[in-house]
Amino acid sequence: MAETLEITGVSASPGVAVGPVHLAADVTAEALALGDTMASEGDKLRQAVATALAELEALADRSDEESAGILDFQIEMLLDPALVEMAEERIVAGDGAALAWFGALNDYIADIEQAPDEQLRARAIDIVDIRNRVLSALTGRPLEDFAPGSVFVGKDLEPSLLLQHDWTAGGAIILFEGSVSSHVAMLARSRSVPMVVATGRFKVADGVRVLVDANDGRVVVAPEDQQINKARSRTTEARPTVPSRAGGVIETADGVAIRLSAIVNDPIELKSIDPSSVAGIGLMRTEFLGNVFNQETHYDVYRQALDWAGDAPVIVRMLDLGGDKMELGVGAKESEAFLGRRGIRLLLALPEIARLQARALLRAAAHGNLGVLLPMITVPEELDAMRAIFEEEAAALGRRGVQTRMPEIGMMVEVPAAALMLDRFLRSDFFSFGTNDLAQYLAAAARDDQSVAALYNAATPAVLRVIAQGVALAEAMKKSIGICGEMASDPQHIPALMAAGLRHFSMAPNRLADIRSTIAGMYSDGRAAAEMK
Repeated sequence: MAETLEITGVSASPGVAVGPVHLAADVTAEALALGDTMASEGDKLRQAVATALAELEALADRSDEESAGILDFQIEMLLDPALVEMAEERIVAGDGAALAWFGALNDYIADIEQAPDEQLRARAIDIVDIRNRVLSALTGRPLEDFAPGSVFVGKDLEPSLLLQHDWTAGGAIILFEGSVSSHVAMLARSRSVPMVVATGRFKVADGVRVLVDANDGRVVVAPEDQQINKARSRTTEARPTVPSRAGGVIETADGVAIRLSAIVNDPIELKSIDPSSVAGIGLMRTEFLGNVFNQETHYDVYRQALDWAGDAPVIVRMLDLGGDKMELGVGAKESEAFLGRRGIRLLLALPEIARLQARALLRAAAHGNLGVLLPMITVPEELDAMRAIFEEEAAALGRRGVQTRMPEIGMMVEVPAAALMLDRFLRSDFFSFGTNDLAQYLAAAARDDQSVAALYNAATPAVLRVIAQGVALAEAMKKSIGICGEMASDPQHIPALMAAGLRHFSMAPNRLADIRSTIAGMYSDGRAAAEMK
């Protein structure tokens, strides 16, 4: 029997989990076979890269917006001929394709891991992911997965492996190294997977039970039952002090009701969310659907969400393609620029996609409290054009005897021009701030570019000022307004967002407890209740 061992690390995604260890195997040069002739090895490498690209593109097609953006980063890296050229130099020197690729990528990874910038160092695991996927194609060895409910333990975890793994049975992640800013940490937080990083190397055997208390950044190997119960009860104790309200409604210290809704990236996430803990779904992304031409896929997903939510609202955002979500599945690629043809602009430019999704939404709306969010609205004419599509499709379905209902149609407030002139959008039924895009447009700093990350973060005061103005305009119009995005999931921003007048927050499900606790200890104007006693 293993001895109890306690290890301290850094929490990258909160939560408590217990499960058997899956110890990740290190890829070594010794495990890679020697190759044939130089020419054949070069061909093998190029074919393996093409295979890896196809796999990543397929995975991105069925992933949510955030995940697809991370995979797009890997795809762009693989499309860079410099990586293959580095490996080909080693092939010329006599290495086989697998060993050449392994050596070239390891040198590149080592350089990144030595970078002075922590954000850049966190990208090293993406190169490891690329390295291992191409090696899998070269050697025929499948990429490593592990049993559902296991606790992954290793130096780091590749983002694509996290995306492919089934987390519905629980489990957690312990990384000897890793970073709270890495792509895999972002993905773990969005999927409510407990994760502890920077533990340093420790010895543990496959299958040994381990406790991951990611609320405290603590790992216990071979824990006793009382340690497990204590970790779980501590989590429970910290939260019930919060006045819980059925349906995701909580009151501030001065009695103002605040609604907390979930952001859903994939319908599989609904299995792990208690419907009574949230005020419905405040944002359901649809980019993960993959085949945008399959109306029945859309309809089935919307029905599933409505059945889960009961009487609570389900707000579905129409396909937000373009920008960092490149693959359209229509035989062409759009501009990579965030300022290009994306969101509503792309939907109106490709009306066959917009009409198909509108038909699925109209049919699903007959079965529950469904609303529709339009992405990237800049001018009222875009909103009017999409409304016209819904009205035309509703009429066409009605003529065929298909049951429909016209849903409320609202708009994302993420373009500064729209945010500043919100009173012009009289035909929008409701509004929702998308702070990720709003911040990057206000700062003119792309949110996926680490070289300008400081500027993106510095835009927060400007975002808050725009939000306060938007809330005032919406209230004057007697229309509801909420917020979704990173700011709504960050307790440090909640006081300022409350002071700006927001009363509806949509966030990743694993942030609900923290945000609920924060709001319960505040007055509606953002002041801490403890300070007023």
